[in-house]
Amino acid sequence: MSYDIIKSLKIKQDRRIIMTKKKILTVVPMSDTYKEKLKEVSEGCEIMYSTYEDVSREMVQEANIIIGNVPAWMIGMSKNLELLQLNSSGTDAYMGVNILNDRTIMTSATGAYGKAVGEHLFAMLMSIQKKLHVYRDNQNRCDWSDEGQVLSLTGNTVLIAGLGNIGLSFAKMMKGLDSYVIGIKRRKSECPEGVDELHTMEELDELLPKADVVVSILPNTPVTRGIFGEDQFKKMKKNAVFLNAGRGNAVDTEALCNALIRGEIYAAGLDVTDPEPLPQEHRLWNIKNAVITPHISGDFHLPQTLDFIADIAVENVRRYLSGEELLHVVDFQTGYCK
Repeated sequence: MSYDIIKSLKIKQDRRIIMTKKKILTVVPMSDTYKEKLKEVSEGCEIMYSTYEDVSREMVQEANIIIGNVPAWMIGMSKNLELLQLNSSGTDAYMGVNILNDRTIMTSATGAYGKAVGEHLFAMLMSIQKKLHVYRDNQNRCDWSDEGQVLSLTGNTVLIAGLGNIGLSFAKMMKGLDSYVIGIKRRKSECPEGVDELHTMEELDELLPKADVVVSILPNTPVTRGIFGEDQFKKMKKNAVFLNAGRGNAVDTEALCNALIRGEIYAAGLDVTDPEPLPQEHRLWNIKNAVITPHISGDFHLPQTLDFIADIAVENVRRYLSGEELLHVVDFQTGYCK
């Protein structure tokens, strides 16, 4: 038997030995189809299934690979955890001290939420532009009133801060309505399909006066916190619609409330707020030109999202056990994917 064949057999044997030592915990509610796929790519591994509600600290501490957003406190610098595959694109809950050890790789579900969150933003914008939220309020009061002028759905200039998968999904929908789309990213790159201009965050303030629709899909990072404040809202058009489906703390909530009440902008559609959950006594609830949903645009409300997440998770487990490059590895310095 040749040396190369012996070496190949040894590599396969070593890989099987390594794999048998891996304990995989998933709290993502996978279908039988994806459970079978996970079993196929992790032959020899022990797979534990739980739910977000029932998972225990003991299960988390035993796992070498975790699929899903288990409570961060349960991880507590686990020495066993090698790979944490999140079911979210946001990573901020796991970026603090005493959560992940230096050996743990964290990967996100970036790419799984573009369809769901993009469609939610799109629907929210349409509702605001045609004042459907106002007429719904009137309906609840049995009030047959004419609420006056509305905005056009077509031909808008749309500024998207955070041009990842969600931003691109929303951009493509808006291009279908003959919109001019301006994207903002952290780093300059080639302008993607469906976007007319691409800029960096440093140019945000000079771009705001051009936009009819301003969309924030920014994560929670030190750089993005409070990036939309009093000055930014004053730079926007009076008929501008502001949408946020990233993180609530990208916005100074009190500044937004003031801008809405004073008529400095037309309206806001918010799936995220700061604070969150929004307290019942907060004045934002009662501002007529604000539309609020309780951070539900993503999650698993659109059934396809769960399949997208499972696809990413199974592929990353396969890659990890095969020693291949992983998808959507999180940079602990920035909170973004590398």
